[in-house]
Amino acid sequence: MSQSFAPVLIAGCWRESRSVGSFHADNPTLGESIPITYPVSSREEVLEALEAGAEAAEALRTTDPAAIAEFLERFAALIEANAGDLVELAHTESGLPRSPRLKDVELPRTTGQLRQAAAAARDGSWRRPIHDAAANIHSVMAPLGGPVVVMGPNNFPFAFNSASGGDFAAAIAAQNPVIAKANTGHPGTTLRMAELAHEAAQAVGLHPATLQLMYRTPREVGLELVSHPLVGATGFTGSKSAGLQLKAAADRAGKPIYLEMSSVNPVVILEGALQERGSALVDEFFGSCTMGAGQFCTNPGFVILPDSDAGRAFVEAAVSSFKAGTPGVLLGKGGRDGLVEAVAELTAAGATLLCGGAAVEGPAYRFQNTLLQVTGDAFLANPHALQTEAFGPVALLVLSRDTAQTVAILRHMEGNLTGTIYSDTGGADDAEYDVVEPPLRQKVGRLINDKMPTGVAVSPAMNHGGPFPATGHAGFTAVGLPTSIVRFTALHCYDNVRPARLPAALRG
Repeated sequence: MSQSFAPVLIAGCWRESRSVGSFHADNPTLGESIPITYPVSSREEVLEALEAGAEAAEALRTTDPAAIAEFLERFAALIEANAGDLVELAHTESGLPRSPRLKDVELPRTTGQLRQAAAAARDGSWRRPIHDAAANIHSVMAPLGGPVVVMGPNNFPFAFNSASGGDFAAAIAAQNPVIAKANTGHPGTTLRMAELAHEAAQAVGLHPATLQLMYRTPREVGLELVSHPLVGATGFTGSKSAGLQLKAAADRAGKPIYLEMSSVNPVVILEGALQERGSALVDEFFGSCTMGAGQFCTNPGFVILPDSDAGRAFVEAAVSSFKAGTPGVLLGKGGRDGLVEAVAELTAAGATLLCGGAAVEGPAYRFQNTLLQVTGDAFLANPHALQTEAFGPVALLVLSRDTAQTVAILRHMEGNLTGTIYSDTGGADDAEYDVVEPPLRQKVGRLINDKMPTGVAVSPAMNHGGPFPATGHAGFTAVGLPTSIVRFTALHCYDNVRPARLPAALRG
């Protein structure tokens, strides 16, 4: 295997890393390592990036918002001009289909987010100025004064990439520099995105350390990174175990950290909906749960059904669909191994395996389409373990005895990104809907009716967040501009300050 070392971007310079180790990404379709060596950055390198990021933060704080907007727009245009190479890189590293997933869906979403962030930077809508003229007190949202660390997930190599995705766009729009830590599942894609972003920043004349890039750090160095006095905040999307470790470190230091971690996304299907269109609902469920090999944070992994003839017919038909479907390629070996562990935890907690439950033989990383089942009584006897997230084409079906038990199940749910209720379109389920909606509403960030939760529109009204442990804080969203920008801001108040001394956003 050749030893081609990827550079890091520190303080505006592409250079060889002062590394303390190395790693390789995998091609999950082939089950082989990709012959490019990526460095593990040392503590010395991380501290250098923080120092440079602090300098950039001071410069960006007074940068003309029009320049920030121009940078984001130029970056979006460069992504589009290099779409072919980016799609090929992301496909090789993730196994996700070139088309339509990467080329026609995710890449346009990414450039659209960047342009929405540019519009927000230009119009200043994220600043939310408030004036109390009588008391001569004024307030406005402002940059944090330090770099934002962005740690992206493996399942969206473009739209949630640490060097191009939603957290990146939100942080930059608020005039903060970004230290991007690449997801080790797609380091080459992140490297290419960072090259394009750096090119755009140079063209506009932004501070050289507006974006910095590293790929991996030792665990203790990563914890120091998110808690360092110079850091402004962190945006993290990934596993609950990693997220909680980072949160503990950031919390001890009083540093903001915004986490998207775990969600089973409960779907409640009421009796009338099953009677009206049960077969169609099976198709919707199968398509949503297995889309992208089930590797969406909004995957419908927990379905509550009535323990009735219609409910049992749904289960039987769903098992047939899951058995007949071809398992998709997973993002990596770790995901496949994690599914083995998650299914074992669910069965140990009392769930019955209906189909699947094992890795698929062959070089590609795949896992069988899997359904498990449990009664409402069994769930209520062990609710925590039976909410174990299986990040892949796996779902738990819960057969509820009656409406009262459905309410009890929902009250035992942990926080989730989404919650869905399917009901009869003619109103036959309205009374039951009114009973089950309130407890579900309190457990989720986004309440959905009559459609599966996969798919997150980039809309100003979107909430891609939810109560813990879906996220670390229920008051913020990772998608939807300008609201998602507010995570990376500080509230600045001016009391009796002369008008000419107020920041531009508060004048006039």
